[in-house]
Amino acid sequence: MIVHNETKIKVLKEAGRRLAFILDEVIKKTVPGVTERELDEIAYTLITKGGDGPAFLHYRPAGARVPYPATLCVSVNDEVVHGIPDDYMMKEGDIVGLDIGLEHEGIFVDMAKTVPVGSVDAAAEKLMRATEDALYQGIKAACVGAHVGDIGFAVESLVKKEGFSIVRELGGHGVGDKVHEDPFIPNFGIKGKGAVLTEGMVIAIEPIVNEGKAGILELKDGYTLKTKDGKRSAHFEHTLIVTPTGGEVVTKV
Repeated sequence: MIVHNETKIKVLKEAGRRLAFILDEVIKKTVPGVTERELDEIAYTLITKGGDGPAFLHYRPAGARVPYPATLCVSVNDEVVHGIPDDYMMKEGDIVGLDIGLEHEGIFVDMAKTVPVGSVDAAAEKLMRATEDALYQGIKAACVGAHVGDIGFAVESLVKKEGFSIVRELGGHGVGDKVHEDPFIPNFGIKGKGAVLTEGMVIAIEPIVNEGKAGILELKDGYTLKTKDGKRSAHFEHTLIVTPTGGEVVTKV
């Protein structure tokens, strides 16, 4: 989606503010003893209470056998993304990727954070910090006239420096009129290559980073992805508007 109209920009920013508030509320409840399903119910209640729609619930991405059955994607430890909430009870030391989308007045926004459950080990802290830092490096690179490859290069450079691996099959995307739009934004790339970013373009940047090797596998549910080596994974995402000076994040309170 491209936004230049002030009314549309206002709606987009309000959608982002609402989603950021809701994810923060879900994070507050992500404590030892809570179940994935309970977190999903909290997200659904907060989105619908505001008169908005859960963007992921009943969404059927290309190639999926069935629509996604939940509001929230909950991915614990070695689950990479798209975990379907179930009765798993969070334990002290887990790390949990929470991915959520919302539709407000016909505009879609998308965001994700990986958070600790109680106290976690130093390696988990480093993984989460590096993934979030990589997101912000990508956001800085998202300026008018830059290429998709510039974002990927910025993300990958930081991740490699920290000693982690990029999941190459997954990445960011356009968003706004739909949950997923062009362009696809890999978390790796070559400067000056790929689609050109134009002013007002709305995109989601989302580094997905593994503690060990980059390999992933899909579970039988058709959605949940896990690391092949059983090591942990982290995921951070913001929706933003491309500006001359970099990405302007809208998924913030």
